[in-house]
Amino acid sequence: MRLEPYDYELPPERIAQEPVYPRDSARLLTVARGGGVTGHRVFRGLPELLAPGDVLVVNETRVSAVRLLGTREGLTGEVEALLLRPAIEHGGECYEALVRPGRKIGEGERLVFAEAGVRAEVIARGLESGGRILRLTAIDGGDVTALLETRGRVPLPPYITAPLSDRERYQTVYAKSPGSAAAPTAGLHFTPELLQQIRERGVRVCTVRLDVGLGTFRPIKDTEDVTTHEMHAETYCVSAETADAVNACTGRVVAVGTTSLRSLESAALLADAGKRVAATEGETRLFVLPGYKFRAVDALVTNFHQPHSTLLLLVAAFVGAETMREAYRAALESEYRFLSFGDAMFAYPAS
Repeated sequence: MRLEPYDYELPPERIAQEPVYPRDSARLLTVARGGGVTGHRVFRGLPELLAPGDVLVVNETRVSAVRLLGTREGLTGEVEALLLRPAIEHGGECYEALVRPGRKIGEGERLVFAEAGVRAEVIARGLESGGRILRLTAIDGGDVTALLETRGRVPLPPYITAPLSDRERYQTVYAKSPGSAAAPTAGLHFTPELLQQIRERGVRVCTVRLDVGLGTFRPIKDTEDVTTHEMHAETYCVSAETADAVNACTGRVVAVGTTSLRSLESAALLADAGKRVAATEGETRLFVLPGYKFRAVDALVTNFHQPHSTLLLLVAAFVGAETMREAYRAALESEYRFLSFGDAMFAYPAS
């Protein structure tokens, strides 16, 4: 399968550099699966598109990654580290991290991140990610975790160049379980009030957890055969409560974001006959391509994704390749905002 048909031209000015306020004032394109674009709305109108008996599934993961800028001790030149998650198997204050320039930073090297008030020692390398294990200490004493939370930078995607004034705008309002390297951005549009309106319509709101990992930062490089692209493993969990709600659903199962969809579809592969999903936790490498048979999810809330990305392929698989192309053309022509802080699309079954 070639990647070329899943490309489009994304003008830089269409990439949202900051979130809208309030969250639910983003625009919402509605799309019938296999049937094309059906309308333009504001996101706070989503409850009108849901019905009693539907189950809305959100990803409760919380971004815990931290971006650090500094120098190599005793050397000139900048260094950057993206702390992905605690590496508890190596002891306290150790983190799995991506570092740049990666090839030059070896085991035993010391890094100084004065802006955040911490130092780091590289204690291991050769992870699946190509990253490092860093052991952090505070430069002037104090608690490392507190320094990272207050002085570390928000790990925004590289296409966002503007600073973020409020760190919580890169978290969903229901973020709970730390562990992600990036936000499940379709969920950024929800407010507590909007979720309450959805519940009042008779829609059950349930959670899964998928810790967004390194696959978010890894583009598809093989344009000859995209099926050879390897997804990094990501930790996920579908609780017994959520599995019971999905299996008992009398309406539509609506996934908020590609991460929720991948969690549910991964759990569907383990389900007993007659059930949509199994209660499970573990790791998933599920790569959803056109031709995939969806077993658990009926409708999808998602943002607009980068060209040549695994997420764009997932959307094409869900709505159909031609419908995806029509939706993206409509969004560009109507000046929708794209990517992490951009507008949203609601894809639902065609009647």
